[in-house]
Amino acid sequence: MNPLLSAEQAVLGSVLLDPDQLAHLNWLAPDHFYRPLHRALFAALRKLRTEGHPAVATKEPVPLSWVTDAVDEASHHVRGLTAAYAHTLISACPRSEHAPVYGRMVLEGAIHRTVTEHAIRLHQAARADALQGEVEGVLHHADVLAGVLGDLARRWGSEPRPVAPASTAPVAPPPVRAEQVAEDEQFLLAVLVERPKAMDEVVGWLRPGDFADPAHGQIYRCLGALHHRGEPIDRITVLWEAQRRSLLADGTVSSEQLNAICDGVGAGSAEWLGEQVMRSSVTRTAAASARAIRALAENESLAPGRLISHALHALGPLDDVRTRWQAANGHPSPTPLAPPTAEAPTARVHAALARSTPRPAARPPERPGVAAQPSAARSPSRAQG
Repeated sequence: MNPLLSAEQAVLGSVLLDPDQLAHLNWLAPDHFYRPLHRALFAALRKLRTEGHPAVATKEPVPLSWVTDAVDEASHHVRGLTAAYAHTLISACPRSEHAPVYGRMVLEGAIHRTVTEHAIRLHQAARADALQGEVEGVLHHADVLAGVLGDLARRWGSEPRPVAPASTAPVAPPPVRAEQVAEDEQFLLAVLVERPKAMDEVVGWLRPGDFADPAHGQIYRCLGALHHRGEPIDRITVLWEAQRRSLLADGTVSSEQLNAICDGVGAGSAEWLGEQVMRSSVTRTAAASARAIRALAENESLAPGRLISHALHALGPLDDVRTRWQAANGHPSPTPLAPPTAEAPTARVHAALARSTPRPAARPPERPGVAAQPSAARSPSRAQG
């Protein structure tokens, strides 16, 4: 049995049994349903209610016309819907008064699907931009995803704030244009060894983690350490720094890699090469964030509030790389997309959450032989609580 399918059937069955339940489901939209048949039927039921169908106003038992008219209206937009299936929906509803809870389940499924869809789009944009050597598309889709997460949080009734999951197992995507990226990284390092003053052009925004090849990132870390300490940079000092960091001993960097970088190159722009490395870092980080968010969204046991918070946290590394990318090329940061104007009112948020009303805490029984403390003698905190 599919819980989401059962919830969708129960919502529709509740409304078919009791049209008044639509008043408690104003926050639920047809697009929140997964099955096209269910979307069309829920839209038809809402339309009949808006048009003042007799079944909505009457206090008598629900007439059969409420079911047949809903099926007829929905049949204009979808095929395969029959009156027999409508009665199946009715039988699938345990209790019509539980419609808000069933609707919350449908909304949960819709949130997971929405986050998955936008994560897939971000990953596709990252791969496309990586092939073309661009970043504009991936940054746009990252902004769209962040805006969607914020809107979903508001509609669910939670605060859109990043929270790290308890455990993560990120899987790096396969590199795109790996040969070209490796050449740019090696050429950049060679320029920095050949012309140490060029470190000033990139050290402010380029980080070791921006290199696709971990060995290149560690060599850049050595260059940065020498530059930070004000020591000379040449093939001998770089080799010495690598040895001090045990990069040669643990196999992180090979002597062949160091020799290839330190053999000397012709003229080259460290700033331009650094920007190429940053482009690759942006698309690679975006792809990793998208994969992490998709994995979160496909975890059906994750509550929507936690899913949104963890997804926002997964976008954090991309935000950091984007900030440094903007500093590298001098472009202003793009204006974040404005959230949709149709905000869910507080009452609808509470209906969506369908929380049970907390019961007042029972007072502990007084111990025998201990007199009740007068009100005036109570502490201020207890007197106010």
